[in-house]
Amino acid sequence: MPWDARSGRFVVGEQTVNAAHPPTIRLIVGRMTPLQRYIAEEIAADHADGLLPRREALRRLGLLGLGVTAATALLAACASNDTAITDSAPSPTAPSTPPGSAAALPTAAVTFAGPGATPLQAAWAAAPQPRGGVLVVHENKGLTDHIRSVAGRFAGAGYSALAVDLLSARGGTAAFTDPAAATAELSRIPQEQLVADLRAGLDELQRRVEGKKLGATGFCFGGGLTWLLLASGPSPLAAATPFYGPFPDNGDLSASKAAVLGVYAAADARVNASRPAAEAALARSGAPHQIFTAPDADHAFFNDTGQRYNATAATEAWRRVLDWYGTYLG
Repeated sequence: MPWDARSGRFVVGEQTVNAAHPPTIRLIVGRMTPLQRYIAEEIAADHADGLLPRREALRRLGLLGLGVTAATALLAACASNDTAITDSAPSPTAPSTPPGSAAALPTAAVTFAGPGATPLQAAWAAAPQPRGGVLVVHENKGLTDHIRSVAGRFAGAGYSALAVDLLSARGGTAAFTDPAAATAELSRIPQEQLVADLRAGLDELQRRVEGKKLGATGFCFGGGLTWLLLASGPSPLAAATPFYGPFPDNGDLSASKAAVLGVYAAADARVNASRPAAEAALARSGAPHQIFTAPDADHAFFNDTGQRYNATAATEAWRRVLDWYGTYLG
């Protein structure tokens, strides 16, 4: 029974059967944590979309701990009939620089006390007269130049920003010469530790923008962590804008008071499968919320260094994020 990675369903003849995690995939990744499973499925989806050669996809799955047989089965399970890279909508003609880049401010490397014995590393971008503070949560590649750029863009828009390196306890992202190894190491960190590090980041951000309201923006893996942060209990967050991140199983946002703008991509079936759960949890929370789905865009459309970058969708999402923070942060 083939698995259609784009629709997130089994294909049975000409019909499809809805399944967030089909049995074949559940058997392969059943012993993984939710974050490990998310990363493994992302690798398989990238291969199915023609973004990763088979050899590289197998190597990355091996770094996650999957044997050759299991990795091969996962790639086969996630393969779809439409695997060419051209199936993803190309980025339409749009501004020559990524949104917010023209006014971006520089970032500086900083360290501060974390919840454990190892200090946390981060990129800090200070707005001259901050309207608020934004915690930037990186993707599964760690604290990259792209994420530093996003922090700088927020500072240029008036929001001092802190991007925590969630690999700090492993020497920091810079300690990994192989980005896939950094991703694999991130997958091994317990989500409780990741959330604790992000909470320490919020404490540090509050110290740096004393008296100002705080927001959090995360992308992909970081979007999922932003949802986890919101579901982890009361926090100083007044607003959050998770980008195409998986909503946690049984996520409960009742203790959160943050106004949430959830950003999704129309072609991102894998992450969109958890969107109804996010919408239901947001409705139960009673906090202000809104969902924006970028049309003609796929997963990771905001990352201007990636193959799925969509300039038009990124520009519109950036406008909406700044409008949201303008309303709920100041």
